[in-house]
Amino acid sequence: MVMQDGGTVDVRPGTAPGRAAPEHGNAYLATGLSLALYGGTLIAWTVYGIAQGGGGFGDFLEGLFNPGASPASQVLGPYEWSFTVVFLVIAGLALAQRRVARSAALLSALLLLAVSVREGVGLLDAAYRDQYRNDPLGGWTLATRGLGLVVAVVVLCAMLPASERRRSGPGKGRPAVRPDAGWRRPSRICGVLFLLLGLARLGWTVRDLTASGLGAAHYLRGAVDGSLLGTLDLAATVEFTTVSSVAVLLVLGVLALRARHDVRGALLVFAGVELYLTVRTVVWLTVTDFFNRSFETTEGALSMATTAYALAAMTSVVVLGTGRGFGSYGGLRADGFRAARAGRS
Repeated sequence: MVMQDGGTVDVRPGTAPGRAAPEHGNAYLATGLSLALYGGTLIAWTVYGIAQGGGGFGDFLEGLFNPGASPASQVLGPYEWSFTVVFLVIAGLALAQRRVARSAALLSALLLLAVSVREGVGLLDAAYRDQYRNDPLGGWTLATRGLGLVVAVVVLCAMLPASERRRSGPGKGRPAVRPDAGWRRPSRICGVLFLLLGLARLGWTVRDLTASGLGAAHYLRGAVDGSLLGTLDLAATVEFTTVSSVAVLLVLGVLALRARHDVRGALLVFAGVELYLTVRTVVWLTVTDFFNRSFETTEGALSMATTAYALAAMTSVVVLGTGRGFGSYGGLRADGFRAARAGRS
């Protein structure tokens, strides 16, 4: 806050623009601790997988980006590895009371809830429940799934009311924080990039279902029913990751295109995950020499074009989302320049 009295300028400390309102401090604290706990649990599973896989830590690091380098199957997959980092980063931002953590935490909680619901549907099958009883790690796996459900519920209950758009007290019902005009254009660009990638991925999914003869009902069941795979596995299935990816890309794309909601954190989180998975795909295409054969067919050329677009689009979203000058997230706003000018004069 800047006040001018005569020839002096009194600069009094106020709430940092990118920080959450003080009344939401407990919500951010609960969110940060919950996501940190679940992220730590996934790290424990990762360490266990490295120990049981027969390879060293160096082999695991190579396997993070090269799918063919892992000496043995891991307990977790690339989807879980990327979200382990996401959970810990969001936890740090939430503990630091940064507003950008809100939409990112809500997105993570919704995905965790979807995983928990999928596992709950699978537990309706008696044979699948028996696997939990007979598998030596069944109890730990079920406990991890239960923890994920608890974390998802805690984050949703804490963060949904912690909106900066409306506050109680005088003037209740009016927006407390309006969408920053400086972020509207980048938000719409990110929305278009997300929508195009979501539609492209939806088209490829439909094409794969048509070519393989696999029914859409069976495919969707694999996305929502954990028992269909037939084995206990903490790693997400292809069906679940594909359906959830298309859904998130389209929903976030629409919200960002409208630029009426603060979805910057969610855009950054999912763009980062998609960027990592795309880079991993590019490495796999390189080591298998697919690049040299990709343009022999129309389908291969289109696949390469989709991968290239995903790489460029998600990189663009990360760059736009982390850019400076967006007002409430730490950049210098126009009124800041006006205040500085007034102080000098």
